[in-house]
Amino acid sequence: MIAVHEIADWMGAFAPLDLAADWDNVGLLLGDRKDTIERVMTCLTVTQCVVEEAIAEKVNLIVVHHPVLFRGAKKLTNADSDGKLLLPLLRHSVAVYSPHTAFDNCRGGINDGLATRLGLENVRALRDHDGSRECKLVVFVPDADLASVSDALFANGAGIIGEYEQCSYRTPGTGTFFGRASTKPSVGERGRREEVAEWRLEVIVPESRLAAAIAAMTAAHSYEEPAYDSYALKPKSKGGSGRLGELATPRSLTDVAGSLKESLRAKVMQVTGDGSKPIRRIAVACGAAGEFLNDAIRARADAFVTGEIRFHDALAAEAAGIALMVPGHYASERPAVEDLAQALQQAFPAVRVFASRRERDPLLAVN
Repeated sequence: MIAVHEIADWMGAFAPLDLAADWDNVGLLLGDRKDTIERVMTCLTVTQCVVEEAIAEKVNLIVVHHPVLFRGAKKLTNADSDGKLLLPLLRHSVAVYSPHTAFDNCRGGINDGLATRLGLENVRALRDHDGSRECKLVVFVPDADLASVSDALFANGAGIIGEYEQCSYRTPGTGTFFGRASTKPSVGERGRREEVAEWRLEVIVPESRLAAAIAAMTAAHSYEEPAYDSYALKPKSKGGSGRLGELATPRSLTDVAGSLKESLRAKVMQVTGDGSKPIRRIAVACGAAGEFLNDAIRARADAFVTGEIRFHDALAAEAAGIALMVPGHYASERPAVEDLAQALQQAFPAVRVFASRRERDPLLAVN
């Protein structure tokens, strides 16, 4: 039998939660990780009709794009909206997992899917994200102190590179010093120059742990004044938001917008700009991502695709000479939810996985 945590772990590997925005609420949001599951449903949003469908279909886990309990809750009763949705799921032991912005940004996620539907090449992040800041700490230690200083650094967060711990580099050399009259050197004598066999010990330390690592190193070191250096390292990229790419050959705005509308099965496609304008470089950000308009402009994109955008941002796009293609929030993200169901089915063939069949766009197009 498959347990909730196995699918949660698979989702965490596919859409790593550290890719999610700081403000987001992602991961397993409802349920017991140890519960076994036989049926999984994916959807864009947990709504009343989705809850009813999950219960009727005897679903054990909902993988939903938009998180439940997004704003937090102090109570869950049948008198409030969160309670009305979640209490039936709790009664029927239906767990809920949401990857949200991690799914937007991961490799093979929603924005990559939009880029593929557009036929973009040379696809890269529209907005890069820096990972945690790290430093290199270099300390010079006599042979007798090497083990104790190393252990003190490792115990205080130093020496971690990826999945490896206690990483260091050690180079033998010779240190010199001259202790003045007020000193009490632990090696040699004051008042004369000493030469001591030492090790150059190098470790990587998270910037947030640097002060603690230095304090621990100093306490473990036998010298009165240990010699050390610290260097700020360039942050590693942890991926990015949105996507930017190019069409193999330029196409008109009308042509690109029409093809995208058909691919997404969108009810409408709102566009700004001259329909005959040649489009080659396209920026993409799914959902309510109008905030990425300035990134698209800075990237010199010919067009920007997003799920929804504000009126004044549309005017700003016109003024900047960048075309907009806006298929709607639902249309920009729902196809990826269906793709995710297929991916989960392939990964867990013993479990029945399907995309919600009752979910609908709440905004209707009127002819």
